[in-house]
Amino acid sequence: MPSTLSSFGFPPFTRAVKQLVYICVAVFLAGMLLARVAPNFWLRIDETVSLVPLAVLHGYPDFPVPHIWQLITYSFMHGGVMHILFNMLSLWLFGATLEQSWGYRKFMEFYFLCVVGAALATIAVSYSGLLGLRPDIPTIGASGGIYGLIVAFGIIYAEMRIFVLGIFPIKAKWFALIWIAIAVLMGQVAHMGGALVGFAYLKFMPRGGIPYLASERYYGIRNWYHRYKRKQAQKKFEVYMGKVDRKEYFDEHGNYRDPDDRKGNGDGGGKWVN
Repeated sequence: MPSTLSSFGFPPFTRAVKQLVYICVAVFLAGMLLARVAPNFWLRIDETVSLVPLAVLHGYPDFPVPHIWQLITYSFMHGGVMHILFNMLSLWLFGATLEQSWGYRKFMEFYFLCVVGAALATIAVSYSGLLGLRPDIPTIGASGGIYGLIVAFGIIYAEMRIFVLGIFPIKAKWFALIWIAIAVLMGQVAHMGGALVGFAYLKFMPRGGIPYLASERYYGIRNWYHRYKRKQAQKKFEVYMGKVDRKEYFDEHGNYRDPDDRKGNGDGGGKWVN
């Protein structure tokens, strides 16, 4: 992914982007150090946190527990200086602008949904046997989440001009389409998965994100339950009224009759006499 510079210059180093970049860089540097001083230990860490479809579903023979955490942890791993450099630069340039628009919570929600979506797409394709992928092949890198950011940037800031390599101007929407096309042509499943989830989020998710959607579901179910209870009570009341003499409780105009008028003039025959 080439470095890019938007027409408004470099965005500020926002909170969420800063945290993600710091974690990725720290993991990368720790990996370089451990690979030299404790290679076996680093190899064990690498296979534990990288995305290995077989491990996600079944674990390893010596640790047969589904490694679900790999759906996220793989995004903090990178395979080389250029890999992490381009990913972190893209995360900053595209992500910081989106975080300024969305805020910290929604940005993190979007980013990690794209990361998980990219992981699930990789797992599905690896078990299908397509594109030469296998369940035992590891995947690393933040590109799935970053492709989601690129799609979002291309949709929200479609007409904004960005400069590829700081030289060639291109509108954000065309930049996003070009990089999606490259991912498709190269069979980069994680990239396509992240891009697809990013598009689906923008198209179908309410503006408030998952918390708003969850609250809407909750209140919708609660309101449905209250309506159901009211209908049940109404049916019981109608059944009850069908078993009694309506003339005893209502006059010829449909008005509710006063209990004193139904006491039988004190002769003890009325139902309201204590």
